[in-house]
Amino acid sequence: MPVYKAPLADMRFVLHQLYDSAVVTDLPGNAEFMPELIDSVLEEAAKFCEGVLFPLNQSGDLEGCTYENGVVRTPSGFKAAYNAFRDGGWTAMGADPEFGGQGLPIPAAMMIEEMLCAANVAFGLYPGLSHGAYVALNHAGSEVLKQTYLPNLVSGKWAGTMCLTEAHCGTDLGMLRTKAVPNDDGSYSITGSKIFISAGEQDLTENIIHLVLARLPDAPSGVKGISMFVVPKFMVRGDGSVGPRNALQCTAIEHKMGIKGSATCAMSFDGATGWLVGEPHKGLRAMFKMMNTERLSVGIQGLGVAEVAYQNAVTYARDRIQGRALTGVKAADKPADPIMVHPDVRRMLLTMRAYIEGCRALAGWVARELEILAKSTDDDAKQAADDFASLMTPIIKAMFTDLGFEIASLAVQVYGGHGYIRDHGIEQYVRDARIAMLYEGTNGIQALDLVGRKLPQDGGRLLTRFLDPVMEFIEVHENNDVLAPFLPPLQQAVEHVQIATGFIMENAMSNRDEIGAASVDYLRLFGLTALAFVWARMVAIAAPKAEADGGQFYRAKVQTAKFFMERLLPQTGALLAAIQSGSATMMEFEDSAF
Repeated sequence: MPVYKAPLADMRFVLHQLYDSAVVTDLPGNAEFMPELIDSVLEEAAKFCEGVLFPLNQSGDLEGCTYENGVVRTPSGFKAAYNAFRDGGWTAMGADPEFGGQGLPIPAAMMIEEMLCAANVAFGLYPGLSHGAYVALNHAGSEVLKQTYLPNLVSGKWAGTMCLTEAHCGTDLGMLRTKAVPNDDGSYSITGSKIFISAGEQDLTENIIHLVLARLPDAPSGVKGISMFVVPKFMVRGDGSVGPRNALQCTAIEHKMGIKGSATCAMSFDGATGWLVGEPHKGLRAMFKMMNTERLSVGIQGLGVAEVAYQNAVTYARDRIQGRALTGVKAADKPADPIMVHPDVRRMLLTMRAYIEGCRALAGWVARELEILAKSTDDDAKQAADDFASLMTPIIKAMFTDLGFEIASLAVQVYGGHGYIRDHGIEQYVRDARIAMLYEGTNGIQALDLVGRKLPQDGGRLLTRFLDPVMEFIEVHENNDVLAPFLPPLQQAVEHVQIATGFIMENAMSNRDEIGAASVDYLRLFGLTALAFVWARMVAIAAPKAEADGGQFYRAKVQTAKFFMERLLPQTGALLAAIQSGSATMMEFEDSAF
Protein backbone atom coordinates (compact mmCIF):
# COMPACT_ATOMS: atom_id res chain seq x y z
CA MET A 1 0.00 0.00 0.00
CA PRO A 2 1.27 3.51 -0.76
CA VAL A 3 2.35 5.86 2.01
CA TYR A 4 2.18 9.64 2.42
CA LYS A 5 3.25 12.06 5.16
CA ALA A 6 3.02 15.78 4.51
CA PRO A 7 6.57 17.26 4.36
CA LEU A 8 5.83 19.79 7.09
CA ALA A 9 9.45 20.39 8.09
CA ASP A 10 10.39 21.45 4.57
CA MET A 11 7.24 23.54 4.19
CA ARG A 12 8.02 25.40 7.42
CA PHE A 13 11.59 25.92 6.26
CA VAL A 14 10.40 27.54 3.02
CA LEU A 15 7.72 29.68 4.66
CA HIS A 16 9.61 30.93 7.68
CA GLN A 17 13.34 30.68 6.99
CA LEU A 18 13.90 30.87 3.27
CA TYR A 19 11.28 33.61 2.88
CA ASP A 20 10.97 35.46 6.16
CA SER A 21 7.31 34.99 7.07
CA ALA A 22 7.33 38.43 8.70
CA VAL A 23 7.20 39.90 5.18
CA VAL A 24 3.80 38.30 4.73
CA THR A 25 2.58 38.90 8.29
CA ASP A 26 3.34 42.62 7.98
CA LEU A 27 1.04 43.02 4.97
CA PRO A 28 -2.37 44.65 5.59
CA GLY A 29 -4.89 42.16 6.96
CA ASN A 30 -2.30 39.50 7.83
CA ALA A 31 -1.35 40.46 11.38
CA GLU A 32 -3.03 37.40 12.91
CA PHE A 33 -1.15 34.96 10.69
CA MET A 34 1.89 34.51 12.86
CA PRO A 35 4.16 31.49 12.30
CA GLU A 36 2.52 29.57 15.13
CA LEU A 37 -0.94 29.94 13.59
CA ILE A 38 0.30 29.07 10.10
CA ASP A 39 2.05 25.95 11.44
CA SER A 40 -1.06 24.79 13.28
CA VAL A 41 -3.15 25.21 10.12
CA LEU A 42 -0.61 23.20 8.13
CA GLU A 43 -0.64 20.46 10.76
CA GLU A 44 -4.43 20.20 10.66
CA ALA A 45 -4.39 20.13 6.87
CA ALA A 46 -1.81 17.34 6.98
CA LYS A 47 -4.02 15.28 9.31
CA PHE A 48 -7.00 15.67 6.98
CA CYS A 49 -5.05 14.89 3.83
CA GLU A 50 -3.23 11.90 5.32
CA GLY A 51 -6.18 10.46 7.21
CA VAL A 52 -9.21 11.24 5.03
CA LEU A 53 -8.18 11.95 1.44
CA PHE A 54 -5.17 9.71 0.94
CA PRO A 55 -7.03 6.46 1.81
CA LEU A 56 -9.53 7.28 -0.98
CA ASN A 57 -6.90 7.79 -3.68
CA GLN A 58 -6.46 4.21 -4.87
CA SER A 59 -10.10 3.22 -4.41
CA GLY A 60 -11.22 6.35 -6.24
CA ASP A 61 -8.93 5.46 -9.14
CA LEU A 62 -10.25 1.89 -9.30
CA GLU A 63 -13.92 2.86 -9.08
CA GLY A 64 -13.84 6.12 -11.01
CA CYS A 65 -16.87 8.30 -11.69
CA THR A 66 -20.08 6.92 -13.18
CA TYR A 67 -22.54 8.54 -15.57
CA GLU A 68 -26.19 7.68 -16.10
CA ASN A 69 -28.90 9.82 -17.73
CA GLY A 70 -27.08 13.07 -17.08
CA VAL A 71 -26.24 12.20 -13.47
CA VAL A 72 -22.60 11.86 -12.39
CA ARG A 73 -21.63 10.04 -9.22
CA THR A 74 -18.19 10.42 -7.72
CA PRO A 75 -16.37 7.41 -6.21
CA SER A 76 -17.42 5.95 -2.88
CA GLY A 77 -16.28 8.06 0.02
CA PHE A 78 -15.79 11.25 -1.98
CA LYS A 79 -19.07 12.86 -0.90
CA ALA A 80 -18.45 12.20 2.80
CA ALA A 81 -14.88 13.46 2.42
CA TYR A 82 -16.09 16.59 0.64
CA ASN A 83 -18.64 17.29 3.37
CA ALA A 84 -15.88 16.97 5.98
CA PHE A 85 -13.60 19.17 3.86
CA ARG A 86 -16.28 21.82 3.56
CA ASP A 87 -17.35 21.61 7.21
CA GLY A 88 -13.73 22.00 8.25
CA GLY A 89 -13.61 25.35 6.46
CA TRP A 90 -10.97 24.25 3.95
CA THR A 91 -12.91 25.55 0.93
CA ALA A 92 -12.80 29.04 2.48
CA MET A 93 -9.17 29.14 3.57
CA GLY A 94 -7.79 31.36 0.79
CA ALA A 95 -10.86 33.50 0.11
CA ASP A 96 -11.72 37.06 1.11
CA PRO A 97 -13.34 37.39 4.56
CA GLU A 98 -15.94 39.67 2.94
CA PHE A 99 -17.49 36.56 1.42
CA GLY A 100 -16.91 34.21 4.33
CA GLY A 101 -13.30 33.34 3.60
CA GLN A 102 -10.47 33.04 6.08
CA GLY A 103 -7.96 35.16 4.17
CA LEU A 104 -5.12 32.66 4.62
CA PRO A 105 -1.97 34.05 2.98
CA ILE A 106 -1.21 32.57 -0.43
CA PRO A 107 2.13 30.95 0.57
CA ALA A 108 0.43 28.85 3.26
CA ALA A 109 -2.57 28.11 1.03
CA MET A 110 -0.21 26.88 -1.68
CA MET A 111 1.43 24.45 0.74
CA ILE A 112 -1.98 23.06 1.67
CA GLU A 113 -2.81 22.73 -2.01
CA GLU A 114 0.33 20.64 -2.45
CA MET A 115 -0.85 18.32 0.32
CA LEU A 116 -4.24 17.94 -1.37
CA CYS A 117 -2.62 17.07 -4.68
CA ALA A 118 -0.23 14.59 -3.09
CA ALA A 119 -2.95 12.88 -1.08
CA ASN A 120 -5.63 12.73 -3.78
CA VAL A 121 -5.21 14.89 -6.83
CA ALA A 122 -8.54 13.79 -8.37
CA PHE A 123 -10.45 14.92 -5.27
CA GLY A 124 -8.46 18.15 -5.11
CA LEU A 125 -9.72 19.21 -8.53
CA TYR A 126 -13.26 19.76 -7.22
CA PRO A 127 -12.45 22.50 -4.68
CA GLY A 128 -9.59 23.68 -6.88
CA LEU A 129 -11.88 24.57 -9.79
CA SER A 130 -14.30 26.25 -7.41
CA HIS A 131 -11.56 28.49 -6.07
CA GLY A 132 -10.59 29.41 -9.63
CA ALA A 133 -14.20 30.39 -10.36
CA TYR A 134 -14.22 32.45 -7.16
CA VAL A 135 -11.05 34.26 -8.30
CA ALA A 136 -12.52 35.10 -11.71
CA LEU A 137 -15.86 36.32 -10.36
CA ASN A 138 -14.24 38.30 -7.57
CA HIS A 139 -11.99 39.97 -10.13
CA ALA A 140 -14.43 40.71 -12.94
CA GLY A 141 -17.97 40.20 -11.66
CA SER A 142 -20.43 42.92 -10.77
CA GLU A 143 -21.34 43.48 -7.14
CA VAL A 144 -24.66 41.73 -7.74
CA LEU A 145 -22.94 38.66 -9.17
CA LYS A 146 -20.44 38.61 -6.33
CA GLN A 147 -23.12 38.74 -3.66
CA THR A 148 -25.21 36.14 -5.47
CA TYR A 149 -22.53 33.52 -5.99
CA LEU A 150 -19.37 34.09 -3.97
CA PRO A 151 -20.56 33.33 -0.41
CA ASN A 152 -21.76 29.86 -1.44
CA LEU A 153 -18.70 29.22 -3.60
CA VAL A 154 -16.46 30.16 -0.69
CA SER A 155 -18.35 28.00 1.79
CA GLY A 156 -18.21 25.04 -0.57
CA LYS A 157 -21.99 24.71 -0.63
CA TRP A 158 -21.76 25.39 -4.35
CA ALA A 159 -18.96 24.50 -6.79
CA GLY A 160 -17.57 26.23 -9.86
CA THR A 161 -16.16 25.32 -13.25
CA MET A 162 -14.54 26.96 -16.25
CA CYS A 163 -16.05 26.10 -19.65
CA LEU A 164 -13.68 27.00 -22.47
CA THR A 165 -12.85 24.03 -24.68
CA GLU A 166 -15.00 22.91 -27.60
CA ALA A 167 -14.49 19.84 -29.76
CA HIS A 168 -12.97 21.85 -32.61
CA CYS A 169 -11.03 24.37 -30.53
CA GLY A 170 -8.75 23.85 -27.58
CA THR A 171 -5.76 26.16 -27.56
CA ASP A 172 -7.20 28.33 -30.33
CA LEU A 173 -10.17 29.80 -28.47
CA GLY A 174 -10.71 32.27 -31.27
CA MET A 175 -12.62 29.51 -33.09
CA LEU A 176 -15.21 28.86 -30.37
CA ARG A 177 -18.85 28.78 -31.51
CA THR A 178 -20.96 28.89 -28.34
CA LYS A 179 -23.47 31.74 -28.67
CA ALA A 180 -24.94 34.20 -26.20
CA VAL A 181 -28.16 36.00 -27.22
CA PRO A 182 -29.41 38.93 -25.11
CA ASN A 183 -32.75 38.58 -23.32
CA ASP A 184 -35.07 41.46 -22.45
CA ASP A 185 -34.36 41.13 -18.71
CA GLY A 186 -30.59 41.68 -19.05
CA SER A 187 -29.71 37.99 -19.01
CA TYR A 188 -28.46 35.97 -21.99
CA SER A 189 -29.41 32.67 -23.60
CA ILE A 190 -26.32 30.49 -23.93
CA THR A 191 -26.25 27.77 -26.58
CA GLY A 192 -23.37 25.48 -27.46
CA SER A 193 -21.31 22.48 -26.41
CA LYS A 194 -18.18 22.27 -24.29
CA ILE A 195 -15.84 19.33 -23.66
CA PHE A 196 -13.19 18.41 -21.09
CA ILE A 197 -15.00 20.30 -18.33
CA SER A 198 -13.51 19.23 -15.01
CA ALA A 199 -16.24 18.81 -12.36
CA GLY A 200 -18.87 19.90 -14.89
CA GLU A 201 -21.30 17.57 -13.13
CA GLN A 202 -20.95 15.84 -9.75
CA ASP A 203 -22.88 14.81 -6.65
CA LEU A 204 -20.88 16.77 -4.08
CA THR A 205 -22.65 20.16 -4.06
CA GLU A 206 -26.21 21.40 -4.40
CA ASN A 207 -25.36 23.76 -7.27
CA ILE A 208 -22.60 24.20 -9.86
CA ILE A 209 -21.69 27.64 -11.19
CA HIS A 210 -20.29 27.46 -14.71
CA LEU A 211 -18.15 30.25 -16.16
CA VAL A 212 -18.75 29.95 -19.90
CA LEU A 213 -16.99 31.61 -22.81
CA ALA A 214 -19.36 32.51 -25.65
CA ARG A 215 -19.94 35.01 -28.46
CA LEU A 216 -22.47 37.83 -28.58
CA PRO A 217 -24.34 38.37 -31.89
CA ASP A 218 -22.25 41.45 -32.74
CA ALA A 219 -18.95 39.92 -31.63
CA PRO A 220 -15.86 40.49 -33.77
CA SER A 221 -14.09 37.37 -34.98
CA GLY A 222 -11.25 35.71 -33.12
CA VAL A 223 -10.33 36.12 -29.48
CA LYS A 224 -11.42 39.76 -29.48
CA GLY A 225 -15.05 38.62 -29.70
CA ILE A 226 -15.22 36.37 -26.65
CA SER A 227 -17.35 37.22 -23.63
CA MET A 228 -17.68 35.42 -20.28
CA PHE A 229 -20.94 34.44 -18.63
CA VAL A 230 -21.93 32.94 -15.31
CA VAL A 231 -24.37 30.09 -15.93
CA PRO A 232 -25.68 28.22 -12.85
CA LYS A 233 -26.80 24.61 -13.00
CA PHE A 234 -29.83 25.63 -10.93
CA MET A 235 -31.27 29.11 -11.06
CA VAL A 236 -30.82 31.20 -7.93
CA ARG A 237 -33.94 32.79 -6.45
CA GLY A 238 -34.02 36.33 -5.05
CA ASP A 239 -33.60 35.02 -1.51
CA GLY A 240 -30.45 33.09 -2.52
CA SER A 241 -32.07 29.67 -2.49
CA VAL A 242 -31.75 27.16 -5.33
CA GLY A 243 -34.56 27.28 -7.88
CA PRO A 244 -35.44 25.36 -11.06
CA ARG A 245 -32.86 23.65 -13.23
CA ASN A 246 -31.22 25.69 -15.99
CA ALA A 247 -31.21 24.49 -19.60
CA LEU A 248 -27.88 22.69 -19.47
CA GLN A 249 -26.76 19.13 -18.89
CA CYS A 250 -23.81 16.80 -18.86
CA THR A 251 -24.05 14.52 -21.89
CA ALA A 252 -21.10 12.22 -21.11
CA ILE A 253 -17.98 11.80 -19.02
CA GLU A 254 -14.59 10.93 -20.45
CA HIS A 255 -12.88 7.60 -19.84
CA LYS A 256 -9.41 8.77 -19.01
CA MET A 257 -5.87 7.59 -18.49
CA GLY A 258 -5.76 9.02 -14.96
CA ILE A 259 -7.47 11.28 -12.38
CA LYS A 260 -10.41 8.91 -12.67
CA GLY A 261 -12.03 10.18 -9.50
CA SER A 262 -12.44 13.58 -11.17
CA ALA A 263 -15.46 13.88 -13.48
CA THR A 264 -14.36 15.23 -16.87
CA CYS A 265 -17.58 16.17 -18.63
CA ALA A 266 -19.07 17.03 -21.99
CA MET A 267 -21.58 19.82 -21.40
CA SER A 268 -24.51 20.98 -23.52
CA PHE A 269 -26.05 24.44 -23.11
CA ASP A 270 -29.46 24.67 -24.82
CA GLY A 271 -30.55 28.25 -24.34
CA ALA A 272 -29.33 28.23 -20.76
CA THR A 273 -29.75 31.47 -18.84
CA GLY A 274 -26.53 33.28 -18.04
CA TRP A 275 -25.27 36.70 -17.00
CA LEU A 276 -22.40 38.67 -18.46
CA VAL A 277 -19.24 38.82 -16.35
CA GLY A 278 -17.24 41.97 -16.98
CA GLU A 279 -17.35 43.80 -20.29
CA PRO A 280 -18.65 42.46 -23.62
CA HIS A 281 -15.93 40.92 -25.79
CA LYS A 282 -13.46 41.04 -22.86
CA GLY A 283 -14.18 37.57 -21.56
CA LEU A 284 -10.81 36.10 -22.34
CA ARG A 285 -9.12 38.76 -20.23
CA ALA A 286 -11.44 37.94 -17.32
CA MET A 287 -11.02 34.20 -17.80
CA PHE A 288 -7.23 34.51 -17.85
CA LYS A 289 -7.42 35.67 -14.23
CA MET A 290 -8.86 32.26 -13.44
CA MET A 291 -6.60 30.46 -15.90
CA ASN A 292 -3.43 31.94 -14.42
CA THR A 293 -4.59 30.88 -10.96
CA GLU A 294 -5.31 27.41 -12.32
CA ARG A 295 -1.95 27.24 -14.11
CA LEU A 296 -0.14 27.81 -10.85
CA SER A 297 -2.41 25.24 -9.21
CA VAL A 298 -1.64 22.73 -11.96
CA GLY A 299 2.06 23.28 -11.34
CA ILE A 300 1.44 22.47 -7.68
CA GLN A 301 -0.36 19.31 -8.82
CA GLY A 302 2.87 18.22 -10.45
CA LEU A 303 4.78 18.97 -7.26
CA GLY A 304 2.28 17.12 -5.06
CA VAL A 305 2.29 13.97 -7.17
CA ALA A 306 6.10 14.10 -7.33
CA GLU A 307 6.32 14.29 -3.52
CA VAL A 308 4.12 11.27 -2.86
CA ALA A 309 5.87 9.27 -5.60
CA TYR A 310 9.24 10.11 -4.05
CA GLN A 311 8.15 9.10 -0.56
CA ASN A 312 7.01 5.72 -1.80
CA ALA A 313 10.19 5.19 -3.80
CA VAL A 314 12.29 5.88 -0.70
CA THR A 315 10.20 3.49 1.40
CA TYR A 316 10.55 0.75 -1.19
CA ALA A 317 14.28 1.32 -1.63
CA ARG A 318 14.79 0.85 2.11
CA ASP A 319 12.76 -2.35 2.27
CA ARG A 320 13.45 -4.13 -1.01
CA ILE A 321 16.56 -6.37 -0.92
CA GLN A 322 18.26 -7.30 -4.19
CA GLY A 323 21.94 -7.99 -4.88
CA ARG A 324 24.93 -6.79 -2.93
CA ALA A 325 26.53 -3.37 -2.80
CA LEU A 326 29.38 -2.89 -5.26
CA THR A 327 31.72 -2.06 -2.36
CA GLY A 328 30.85 -5.14 -0.32
CA VAL A 329 28.08 -6.57 1.85
CA LYS A 330 26.06 -3.97 3.79
CA ALA A 331 23.38 -6.16 5.38
CA ALA A 332 25.20 -9.29 6.48
CA ASP A 333 22.13 -10.60 8.32
CA LYS A 334 20.10 -10.65 5.11
CA PRO A 335 20.41 -12.64 1.88
CA ALA A 336 20.82 -9.37 -0.08
CA ASP A 337 21.27 -5.65 0.54
CA PRO A 338 18.48 -3.05 0.33
CA ILE A 339 18.46 -1.52 -3.13
CA MET A 340 19.14 1.83 -1.43
CA VAL A 341 22.87 0.91 -1.54
CA HIS A 342 23.06 0.90 -5.34
CA PRO A 343 24.39 4.11 -6.97
CA ASP A 344 21.74 4.20 -9.68
CA VAL A 345 18.91 3.94 -7.17
CA ARG A 346 20.49 6.74 -5.12
CA ARG A 347 20.85 8.79 -8.32
CA MET A 348 17.13 8.44 -8.97
CA LEU A 349 16.12 9.24 -5.40
CA LEU A 350 18.38 12.28 -5.19
CA THR A 351 17.17 13.50 -8.58
CA MET A 352 13.61 13.33 -7.29
CA ARG A 353 14.48 15.01 -4.00
CA ALA A 354 16.53 17.81 -5.58
CA TYR A 355 13.79 18.72 -8.03
CA ILE A 356 10.98 18.50 -5.45
CA GLU A 357 12.62 20.63 -2.77
CA GLY A 358 13.84 23.12 -5.37
CA CYS A 359 10.37 23.42 -6.87
CA ARG A 360 8.77 23.88 -3.46
CA ALA A 361 11.21 26.68 -2.72
CA LEU A 362 10.56 28.34 -6.08
CA ALA A 363 6.79 28.05 -5.58
CA GLY A 364 7.20 29.71 -2.18
CA TRP A 365 8.90 32.68 -3.83
CA VAL A 366 6.12 33.09 -6.38
CA ALA A 367 3.46 32.69 -3.68
CA ARG A 368 5.05 35.40 -1.57
CA GLU A 369 5.03 37.81 -4.52
CA LEU A 370 1.39 36.99 -5.24
CA GLU A 371 0.53 37.82 -1.63
CA ILE A 372 2.38 41.14 -1.97
CA LEU A 373 0.47 41.83 -5.20
CA ALA A 374 -2.84 41.09 -3.47
CA LYS A 375 -2.36 43.03 -0.24
CA SER A 376 0.50 45.53 -0.39
CA THR A 377 -0.22 49.25 -0.47
CA ASP A 378 3.13 50.00 -2.14
CA ASP A 379 2.51 50.48 -5.87
CA ASP A 380 6.11 49.79 -6.82
CA ALA A 381 6.16 46.57 -4.81
CA LYS A 382 2.87 45.49 -6.39
CA GLN A 383 4.21 46.16 -9.89
CA ALA A 384 7.39 44.20 -9.21
CA ALA A 385 5.38 41.33 -7.76
CA ASP A 386 3.01 41.30 -10.73
CA ASP A 387 5.93 41.28 -13.17
CA PHE A 388 7.66 38.42 -11.38
CA ALA A 389 4.53 36.28 -11.04
CA SER A 390 3.68 36.82 -14.71
CA LEU A 391 7.18 35.78 -15.74
CA MET A 392 7.21 32.68 -13.55
CA THR A 393 3.66 31.39 -14.18
CA PRO A 394 4.49 29.49 -17.39
CA ILE A 395 7.65 28.10 -15.77
CA ILE A 396 5.79 26.89 -12.68
CA LYS A 397 3.06 25.30 -14.78
CA ALA A 398 5.27 23.65 -17.39
CA MET A 399 8.43 22.70 -15.53
CA PHE A 400 6.68 21.48 -12.38
CA THR A 401 4.32 19.25 -14.37
CA ASP A 402 7.09 17.95 -16.63
CA LEU A 403 9.09 17.07 -13.53
CA GLY A 404 6.04 15.61 -11.80
CA PHE A 405 5.65 13.11 -14.62
CA GLU A 406 9.38 12.41 -14.80
CA ILE A 407 9.57 11.83 -11.04
CA ALA A 408 6.52 9.55 -11.02
CA SER A 409 8.17 7.55 -13.81
CA LEU A 410 11.41 7.37 -11.80
CA ALA A 411 9.43 6.02 -8.85
CA VAL A 412 8.18 3.18 -11.05
CA GLN A 413 11.78 2.56 -12.08
CA VAL A 414 12.85 2.28 -8.44
CA TYR A 415 10.15 -0.32 -7.89
CA GLY A 416 11.12 -2.24 -11.02
CA GLY A 417 8.45 -4.65 -12.25
CA HIS A 418 6.49 -4.22 -9.04
CA GLY A 419 5.98 -0.57 -9.91
CA TYR A 420 4.32 -1.46 -13.19
CA ILE A 421 1.53 -3.50 -11.65
CA ARG A 422 -1.48 -1.97 -9.96
CA ASP A 423 -1.08 -3.56 -6.51
CA HIS A 424 1.55 -1.12 -5.22
CA GLY A 425 -0.33 1.97 -6.45
CA ILE A 426 2.73 3.57 -8.03
CA GLU A 427 1.66 3.33 -11.66
CA GLN A 428 -1.35 5.49 -10.75
CA TYR A 429 0.95 8.43 -10.09
CA VAL A 430 2.34 8.23 -13.62
CA ARG A 431 -1.18 8.23 -15.05
CA ASP A 432 -2.42 10.99 -12.76
CA ALA A 433 0.62 13.18 -13.44
CA ARG A 434 0.33 13.05 -17.23
CA ILE A 435 -2.74 15.26 -17.64
CA ALA A 436 -1.13 18.19 -15.85
CA MET A 437 1.21 18.65 -18.81
CA LEU A 438 -1.83 19.12 -21.06
CA TYR A 439 -4.64 21.05 -19.43
CA GLU A 440 -4.72 24.78 -18.69
CA GLY A 441 -2.59 25.25 -21.80
CA THR A 442 -0.16 22.54 -22.91
CA ASN A 443 3.41 22.94 -21.78
CA GLY A 444 4.46 23.86 -25.30
CA ILE A 445 2.00 26.76 -25.15
CA GLN A 446 3.47 27.80 -21.80
CA ALA A 447 6.92 27.88 -23.38
CA LEU A 448 5.64 30.05 -26.24
CA ASP A 449 4.03 32.37 -23.70
CA LEU A 450 7.33 32.72 -21.86
CA VAL A 451 9.49 33.36 -24.91
CA GLY A 452 7.02 35.07 -27.22
CA ARG A 453 5.18 37.30 -24.73
CA LYS A 454 6.87 37.52 -21.34
CA LEU A 455 10.49 38.03 -22.42
CA PRO A 456 9.95 40.98 -24.79
CA GLN A 457 7.24 42.61 -22.64
CA ASP A 458 8.06 46.22 -21.77
CA GLY A 459 11.56 45.96 -23.14
CA GLY A 460 12.48 42.96 -21.02
CA ARG A 461 11.37 44.44 -17.70
CA LEU A 462 9.92 41.15 -16.47
CA LEU A 463 13.20 39.34 -16.97
CA THR A 464 15.01 41.84 -14.78
CA ARG A 465 12.70 40.94 -11.87
CA PHE A 466 14.46 37.58 -11.82
CA LEU A 467 17.97 38.49 -12.90
CA ASP A 468 18.43 41.48 -10.58
CA PRO A 469 17.97 39.57 -7.29
CA VAL A 470 20.12 36.72 -8.60
CA MET A 471 23.01 39.01 -9.52
CA GLU A 472 22.64 40.88 -6.23
CA PHE A 473 22.83 37.59 -4.32
CA ILE A 474 25.95 36.52 -6.18
CA GLU A 475 27.61 39.88 -5.52
CA VAL A 476 26.73 39.91 -1.80
CA HIS A 477 28.03 36.37 -1.26
CA GLU A 478 31.08 36.39 -3.53
CA ASN A 479 33.38 36.04 -0.51
CA ASN A 480 31.19 33.59 1.39
CA ASP A 481 33.26 30.39 1.69
CA VAL A 482 30.14 28.33 2.37
CA LEU A 483 28.78 29.23 -1.06
CA ALA A 484 32.06 28.84 -2.95
CA PRO A 485 31.01 25.52 -4.56
CA PHE A 486 27.58 26.87 -5.49
CA LEU A 487 28.02 30.35 -6.94
CA PRO A 488 30.14 29.49 -10.02
CA PRO A 489 27.63 26.96 -11.43
CA LEU A 490 24.79 29.38 -10.66
CA GLN A 491 26.61 32.21 -12.40
CA GLN A 492 27.32 30.02 -15.42
CA ALA A 493 23.64 29.04 -15.65
CA VAL A 494 22.65 32.71 -15.52
CA GLU A 495 25.08 33.42 -18.36
CA HIS A 496 23.47 30.59 -20.35
CA VAL A 497 20.07 32.24 -19.86
CA GLN A 498 21.42 35.61 -20.97
CA ILE A 499 23.13 34.17 -24.07
CA ALA A 500 20.04 32.16 -25.01
CA THR A 501 17.80 35.20 -24.53
CA GLY A 502 19.99 37.33 -26.77
CA PHE A 503 20.18 34.62 -29.43
CA ILE A 504 16.40 34.16 -29.56
CA MET A 505 15.58 37.86 -29.61
CA GLU A 506 18.14 38.59 -32.31
CA ASN A 507 17.19 35.73 -34.62
CA ALA A 508 13.45 36.07 -34.09
CA MET A 509 13.58 39.48 -35.79
CA SER A 510 14.17 37.74 -39.10
CA ASN A 511 12.43 34.40 -38.46
CA ARG A 512 9.62 33.98 -35.93
CA ASP A 513 10.04 30.20 -36.05
CA GLU A 514 13.14 30.68 -33.91
CA ILE A 515 10.86 31.49 -30.96
CA GLY A 516 8.91 28.27 -31.32
CA ALA A 517 11.98 26.16 -31.98
CA ALA A 518 13.77 27.41 -28.89
CA SER A 519 10.85 27.84 -26.49
CA VAL A 520 10.65 24.47 -24.72
CA ASP A 521 14.42 24.22 -24.23
CA TYR A 522 14.52 27.84 -23.07
CA LEU A 523 11.81 27.28 -20.48
CA ARG A 524 13.68 24.32 -19.02
CA LEU A 525 16.96 26.28 -19.10
CA PHE A 526 15.33 29.18 -17.29
CA GLY A 527 13.62 26.87 -14.82
CA LEU A 528 16.80 25.02 -13.93
CA THR A 529 18.55 28.34 -13.37
CA ALA A 530 15.75 29.49 -11.08
CA LEU A 531 16.09 26.24 -9.13
CA ALA A 532 19.85 26.80 -8.86
CA PHE A 533 19.23 30.22 -7.37
CA VAL A 534 16.79 29.02 -4.72
CA TRP A 535 19.14 26.11 -3.90
CA ALA A 536 21.98 28.58 -3.35
CA ARG A 537 19.73 30.64 -1.10
CA MET A 538 18.80 27.53 0.87
CA VAL A 539 22.48 26.63 1.35
CA ALA A 540 23.19 30.12 2.68
CA ILE A 541 20.63 29.43 5.43
CA ALA A 542 21.25 25.72 6.00
CA ALA A 543 25.05 25.46 5.95
CA PRO A 544 25.67 27.46 9.19
CA LYS A 545 23.18 25.20 10.98
CA ALA A 546 24.29 21.89 9.53
CA GLU A 547 26.82 20.98 12.22
CA ALA A 548 24.68 21.92 15.20
CA ASP A 549 22.88 19.29 17.28
CA GLY A 550 19.92 18.00 15.32
CA GLY A 551 21.35 19.42 12.12
CA GLN A 552 20.56 16.47 9.87
CA PHE A 553 17.76 18.41 8.12
CA TYR A 554 20.20 21.18 7.22
CA ARG A 555 23.02 18.79 6.26
CA ALA A 556 20.62 17.07 3.89
CA LYS A 557 19.78 20.46 2.37
CA VAL A 558 23.43 21.19 1.63
CA GLN A 559 24.08 17.68 0.28
CA THR A 560 21.00 17.79 -1.94
CA ALA A 561 22.08 21.20 -3.24
CA LYS A 562 25.48 19.78 -4.17
CA PHE A 563 23.82 16.96 -6.07
CA PHE A 564 21.63 19.44 -7.95
CA MET A 565 24.55 21.68 -8.90
CA GLU A 566 26.82 18.83 -9.97
CA ARG A 567 24.42 16.36 -11.57
CA LEU A 568 21.35 18.27 -12.78
CA LEU A 569 22.28 21.90 -13.43
CA PRO A 570 24.87 21.00 -16.14
CA GLN A 571 21.90 20.36 -18.43
CA THR A 572 21.83 24.10 -19.05
CA GLY A 573 24.89 23.83 -21.30
CA ALA A 574 23.24 21.24 -23.53
CA LEU A 575 20.02 23.23 -23.61
CA LEU A 576 21.90 26.34 -24.70
CA ALA A 577 23.58 24.39 -27.50
CA ALA A 578 20.20 23.07 -28.68
CA ILE A 579 18.73 26.59 -28.67
CA GLN A 580 21.66 27.96 -30.65
CA SER A 581 21.23 25.27 -33.29
CA GLY A 582 18.21 27.22 -34.52
CA SER A 583 15.01 26.16 -36.22
CA ALA A 584 16.32 24.96 -39.57
CA THR A 585 16.64 21.26 -38.78
CA MET A 586 12.97 21.00 -37.79
CA MET A 587 11.33 23.53 -40.10
CA GLU A 588 13.15 22.52 -43.30
CA PHE A 589 12.23 18.87 -42.91
CA GLU A 590 9.82 17.96 -45.71
CA ASP A 591 6.21 17.58 -44.56
CA SER A 592 5.67 14.54 -46.76
CA ALA A 593 8.61 12.72 -45.14
CA PHE A 594 6.98 12.54 -41.69
